[in-house]
Amino acid sequence: MHVLAFFFPFLFPPFLGLGFLFYFLPSIIALAHSKRDTVAIFLLNLFFGWTFIGWIVALIWAAKVDVPYVVVR
Repeated sequence: MHVLAFFFPFLFPPFLGLGFLFYFLPSIIALAHSKRDTVAIFLLNLFFGWTFIGWIVALIWAAKVDVPYVVVR
């Protein structure tokens, strides 16, 4: 058995973790900025992020500044 083949399962998880981090980057940005629609951004990212267009839409939505609510009295 090759030595690298023995250690490969131990070397793989960091790359897997970075992939998940990059994939969910729009959700992480939305959470860090306390966006109103964090759950919606997460769901868009989860279900449509693999299409790249869905990932870009989620990233733009997460980076966009929320417009403050206007209370009319």
